[in-house]
Amino acid sequence: MYAIPFFILLMGVEYAYGRARGRNTYRLADTVNSLSLGTLSRLSGLVKLGVAGLVFEALRGWTGMATLPAESWAVWIVAFIGYDFCYYWSHRFGHEWKLFWASHVAHHQSEEFNLSTALRQTSTGNTFVFYVPLYLLGFPTEMIVTVGALNLIYQFWVHTEHVPALGPLEWIFVTPSNHRVHHARNPGYLDRNYGGVFIVWDRLFGTYTPERADEPCVYGITHPLASWNPLWANVHVWYETARDTLRTRRLRDKIKLWFSSPGWRPDDLPPWQDDWQRPKYDPPMTPGAGPLVFVQYWIVTVAALALIVLAADLPRAFVLTGVVVLGYSFFVQGACLEGRRYATALEGIRAVLIAAAAWLWHPLLGTTLTIVVMAYGAVSLLATLRLASLRSEPPALWTSGQS
Repeated sequence: MYAIPFFILLMGVEYAYGRARGRNTYRLADTVNSLSLGTLSRLSGLVKLGVAGLVFEALRGWTGMATLPAESWAVWIVAFIGYDFCYYWSHRFGHEWKLFWASHVAHHQSEEFNLSTALRQTSTGNTFVFYVPLYLLGFPTEMIVTVGALNLIYQFWVHTEHVPALGPLEWIFVTPSNHRVHHARNPGYLDRNYGGVFIVWDRLFGTYTPERADEPCVYGITHPLASWNPLWANVHVWYETARDTLRTRRLRDKIKLWFSSPGWRPDDLPPWQDDWQRPKYDPPMTPGAGPLVFVQYWIVTVAALALIVLAADLPRAFVLTGVVVLGYSFFVQGACLEGRRYATALEGIRAVLIAAAAWLWHPLLGTTLTIVVMAYGAVSLLATLRLASLRSEPPALWTSGQS
């Protein structure tokens, strides 16, 4: 949470630098989609059960393992390196088994590569089992959480196209150059460079590939998402795999679907028709929709961050209400960015939800805040209706719709 203002500042610096150099790597719709997924991943933590923590503590109690001393710097260093080793295997299986890819895919859907891509995180993470050894070895829970956060923060800066290869550092650390390879969908780059902080794991286990000047990275996933809907982005592989599980005939294939590589399908189902050189997904949108959604994103995100910070002191039902309304808001924003004609109707439903939630929780919000929230819902709906009216105006008033 404390890192968020610095993330926002650095994204602004990267955008300004790219524009100044004539090499802008941001598209509005793609950026909003990535940031929406990031905010949703934080919101989802408010409704998930703490299964991982319960499992870890139960295992520690069952084994009777002593806790290592948190005041020792040596223990901290070993924990940091050990966490990155576990992260390597978690990340690798996140690409090699569809059971884990279904969650991790959200991070790879963007067809751009910039600092906002780093914040594109899943809301359905399921890889906590890979960190069980750290708990069994006696590292304190707070230490594992801390080094995990540091590992994730380190990974933020490597999501950029503006930093070239860094010479000898490429042998030891994950850098923007070798991480660009990881996000590329070029056949020669697929499923490489899994490290979080240290690239040495990839060199040791044969998964390292350097970036080549003769083959520029093309970003995204081979089977495209082709959507700005952040909710669908979180579940589309889960849905497709469950559908394939029902359709294939043999029991062994039904099981293998979940423990095979993402590109594998049984021989009684048609193979994926992938085109890694396809154009970027960039549907036209109503004039003015991009700036409106950009403003809406920040309003909703500020509300989401406030909810996250205050959740421990709020009624559980209020928190759940907030998660539903805010999550639905991101869904509506995605529909607007896709230029969907039904986006206006979705915004109308959102205005009703906002008003109903504000009225329901009026005793907790107070009169002033209730009025502000209801007024926001009404103004947002009016702005959306105005955008919808532009569709019937002369073509001269339209813009290209490119984000």
